[in-house]
Amino acid sequence: MAPFAPGATIQEFLLPQDLERAQFFAVIHWIQAVTATLSIMGSSSIIGYALFQNTARSPEVRPLFYLSLSDLFLGLCWLTGALLYSRETSHPTGEGSSCYNLQATGQIFYVASFLYTVNYTWQLYTDLKVKFNQHVHNQMPQTLSYTNHVGRIAIIFSSLIPILLVVPVLGLGNHFQCFQNLTVEHGCLLLHMENMLGARSQHVTCTALCLYSTGVFLVSFVASFLAILILLIRARTLYKRFVNSTGYVGDQQWAMLKVVEQGVLLYPVVFFCCWGPAFIFGVVKLARMDNTSVSMALYVLEALTASSQGFLNCAVYGWTQHMFHCVKRQACRDVDTQTPLLRSQKRFYASTLPVLPQTVAKPFSAPTTTVL
Repeated sequence: MAPFAPGATIQEFLLPQDLERAQFFAVIHWIQAVTATLSIMGSSSIIGYALFQNTARSPEVRPLFYLSLSDLFLGLCWLTGALLYSRETSHPTGEGSSCYNLQATGQIFYVASFLYTVNYTWQLYTDLKVKFNQHVHNQMPQTLSYTNHVGRIAIIFSSLIPILLVVPVLGLGNHFQCFQNLTVEHGCLLLHMENMLGARSQHVTCTALCLYSTGVFLVSFVASFLAILILLIRARTLYKRFVNSTGYVGDQQWAMLKVVEQGVLLYPVVFFCCWGPAFIFGVVKLARMDNTSVSMALYVLEALTASSQGFLNCAVYGWTQHMFHCVKRQACRDVDTQTPLLRSQKRFYASTLPVLPQTVAKPFSAPTTTVL
């Protein structure tokens, strides 16, 4: 692949195919900028709401809070890459160190988001399991302190492991000036694997680092997805057992269970939709399967999905919260149609309605990981 620095001032010197590629990646740049901005807004809204409600440190909300933090920083990396691409387009400098370090920094945050998603799904499953044991086996939640302790350890490891994995890429890559491989084309856009795997590096260490960086992404995605899938299957099985179990479960409890069950299903779906195209694209580039049409399609999908994880997570959270409040309101309306004995429960249901954020009852402030 010949070196190429996109710029409006030198477009007259480009071949037609190079000009077409420059226009294509200019479109990718705008898609990445828009989706990254939406991701920043979505993750910031969850972080701000958790801090405003003073629930960021609760064991139920903590995994979602840290997942939103990783989405926020990753969105900032995507947006910074789009801005750097614009600067290089207007004033090409041929310097790829900033893009190289930005790509490595972004890798820290997307690997962290993988681990935080696994941790959040595990917390949802654990919460559902505790409710099942309380209802079916009449067990007291004696494992809450243990679960809280494990959750703290998981958060620490989810923060440290990505840094340890990316330290060789940052340290050795800058020492051997591997960023010279990013002086071509679109080094600041998306997960930049095309030129890193295709360029002829001046040092064998750079080639090893490129393969290592791509392998970290692929392995971490597969391991996280399998872990999430196992938790999803176990949660669905447990939820069916809960539904088929005998005994009375109030509408309030069913609302909370439904929110947990939806969260266990929707967050893994968002995870796969966001990173599935990037994973496929990494496999294609690692296998050196050169197909221009496939690469362009995967680039578009990656720009639309990978950089919008924060926005989609926020949408899932908002939807589950909306359904939770709707079920509670429906429970209150149903009480009006019941017998006088059941109608007396109306005051209890009405007391759980979120009339004002300041007056939400404390016992229901964080009963599950999806309720702040």
